[in-house]
Amino acid sequence: MTFWIIIAATALAVAATLALALLRRRESATPAAAYDIQVYRDQLKEVDRELARGVIEPENADQARAEISRRLLAADTKLHAVRTGRLQSHGVSVAMAVVVVVAILAGSLALYNNLGSPGYGDLSQKRRITLAENARMTRPSQQEVEAELPARPRLDNLSPEYRNLVVRLRETVATRPNDLQGHMLLARNEAALGNMTAAYGAQKQVLRLKGDKAVAQDWADYADMMIQAAGGYVSPKAEEALTAAMKRDQKNPTARYYWGLMLAQTGRPDLAFQVWNELLRDGAPDAPWTLAVRAQIEDMARHAGVNFTLPPEATAPGPSAEDIEAAAEMSDADRNAMIRSMVDTLSQRLASQGGTPQEWARLIGALSVLGDHDQARRIFANAGDVFAERPDAMQIIDDAARQSGLIE
Repeated sequence: MTFWIIIAATALAVAATLALALLRRRESATPAAAYDIQVYRDQLKEVDRELARGVIEPENADQARAEISRRLLAADTKLHAVRTGRLQSHGVSVAMAVVVVVAILAGSLALYNNLGSPGYGDLSQKRRITLAENARMTRPSQQEVEAELPARPRLDNLSPEYRNLVVRLRETVATRPNDLQGHMLLARNEAALGNMTAAYGAQKQVLRLKGDKAVAQDWADYADMMIQAAGGYVSPKAEEALTAAMKRDQKNPTARYYWGLMLAQTGRPDLAFQVWNELLRDGAPDAPWTLAVRAQIEDMARHAGVNFTLPPEATAPGPSAEDIEAAAEMSDADRNAMIRSMVDTLSQRLASQGGTPQEWARLIGALSVLGDHDQARRIFANAGDVFAERPDAMQIIDDAARQSGLIE
């Protein structure tokens, strides 16, 4: 509240100063016409005195009075006109002063609303940074957040055979605690099933078995699984994993994205914007985190007090010229096999990492060309869930589905 009082007082002081300058009239002490009127009155008195002394004849006195009276009336008319003009000018000045006061107050509020942060309390920058550090140090643990989350819904689109394979994998890994490959497979498959707590538990064993040979992406995957298990919350434990990842590779995109998310969650939108802005400019348009950054960075820039324009979304890359040339020389069977391989690769990547709406549209179109319309419909339905809050992205996917004959 103190901040608003100071701002209002400052704006009013500036407005009052300008208003007084407009209202201050630049005028002489006495208009020239007023001097003339006094002179003519003195002349009339002088005529009367000369007539009384017999200096002039009565006829001449009457003529002199008539001429002086005519000049007196003319001077009085001129004085009235001057005073009327000054009153009108004063009225205009008052109106302009009111307009200036309103413009300054309204303009100040509009400017602060655009450049400032009206939703924040009256806190200094130093105080905000201190509060952000406290929030970061005292935020809930991984286990506390997971305990408060509702149970994850069961994934019903997976075959019983696949589920049985995962059950057998769990049993095998339980009897072979030092099987690195087994833990790696278990972490991936638990994540595919949505069992993120079990997934990061298996990934923890991967890190244990790899030891110093664990690379940045191993730690980034560990953090990713923990963050997903916590519903998108970056816990202190996940922060430790991100730190380990960036210690090995400062440019790791997964770690950089989640680091920015952690900064945003702990009250540092300024630092979060810097991290995401660099990540957005450094990365490929089809990177799995691009959509997440693009969806949040404008709001982050606004909270950071930065004027930011989101760059246009790049089109996802298609097949290279070499791919097209090689496909032209293949037999139909080989060409279909190559297309199927590319489709399967893209499908797996979108399922595990996400992608751009152009990639989802391309996958739907490719599946339709291959005649796999049921799978294309399932992909289309999944895209509807992924891009439920992005009508611009769904328009791209809808167009692809319409061209493929999946919808009318």
